[in-house]
Amino acid sequence: MAAATGPGPMKRMALALLVGAALLYALATWQEGRGGHAGWGWLAAFAEAAMVGAIADWFAVVALFRHPLGLPIPHTAILPRSKARLGANLARFFCDNFLGTAQVLAKLRAFDAAGRLAAWLSRPAQAERLGRLGVAAAGQVMEAVDDQRLRDFLGRAAAAGLRQLDFSRTAGQVLETLTAEGRHQAMLDAVLGHAAQWLDDEALQDQLTESIAQEVKALRYVGLDQVAARLATRKLVASIARALGETAADPAHPLRQRFDTYMQGFVQRLQQDPAFVARGERLRDELLAHDGLRNYLDGLWQQLRDWLQADLARPDSAIGQRIARLAASLGERLASDAAMRAWLNEQLEQAAPAVIERWREDIRRYIEERVAAWDTDELVAELEQHVGRDLQFIRINGTVVGGLVGVAIHALTLMLR
Repeated sequence: MAAATGPGPMKRMALALLVGAALLYALATWQEGRGGHAGWGWLAAFAEAAMVGAIADWFAVVALFRHPLGLPIPHTAILPRSKARLGANLARFFCDNFLGTAQVLAKLRAFDAAGRLAAWLSRPAQAERLGRLGVAAAGQVMEAVDDQRLRDFLGRAAAAGLRQLDFSRTAGQVLETLTAEGRHQAMLDAVLGHAAQWLDDEALQDQLTESIAQEVKALRYVGLDQVAARLATRKLVASIARALGETAADPAHPLRQRFDTYMQGFVQRLQQDPAFVARGERLRDELLAHDGLRNYLDGLWQQLRDWLQADLARPDSAIGQRIARLAASLGERLASDAAMRAWLNEQLEQAAPAVIERWREDIRRYIEERVAAWDTDELVAELEQHVGRDLQFIRINGTVVGGLVGVAIHALTLMLR
């Protein structure tokens, strides 16, 4: 913001007019006393009234900021004395006229935030800019996260959290959720399907045939080992496939019921069996104490960090391009979806009153406290810097207008005589 023009030049001009009026009054009075031209009387009347107007307006302007001539005259130094009231009134004016709920909501409706967001994201330059900002932010996050002190702290916090975790009961709760309403049967169907595809594989059947042929060595001498092995393989595969098909087709198949019973028992043991709980705790502690696991995770992090840093350092960062494409795609989708834009605007309007009510009083108190804490001399200096020049025009106008009024009174006096 540019600094306001100071009141100095205008103050000197107002003072010069006052001095000029005083000199003119002295000259006109002297000439009139010597029996000079009658026009000197008019000039004397003008100069006298101009002095009165200039001095009165000087008093009024000075009284706003300080005591005139340092005298503690009542109702002077108005702004310093009324600083607290000024802050309260300023805060009330600002909050009532700029932060009123109705005013803000009306502005929000006219603003169309969703439409503006869609238009902003749809512009390629803005999407690319957002991508660059995302890359810059990611780089700063990487630098912060890569600090060894932070990594040690996070490692200790994660280890402490894991030590408090009951692996066995947690696993039981997860499995209980997964098996609710027969969801595990869908998993069984998937397993049966994969098993059927696995048995249908010719390479697997050849391996089974070779294994069976090696077991029937007695038939090798008559050349029947491979024949018997292929026959056994076909029977074995057909038998297993038939069992799998029957299980998959029959929701009440005994194998499914046995699977249900096993899963229920396993979940119950995970949550209630002390041996399972103790085994889960031992497994947890062994994992936390295992140097190989720690080194493996640290190596993964190093690889991820190196890749991220290398990508973020490139002008054509893949992450930045991805962010830009997502932003542009979001803008296009939002621009073409009027219902979504309407929903976003409605959410803003619904959320705005609570936010306004929450922060309005805080803003009001902040303005009041800021003005109350403002140094009086600093306040006066700032106000004089910004409005003092205009106030000097009051003195100038008072000089001129006062002189004209003096001429009018002098004319009226002559007429009445």
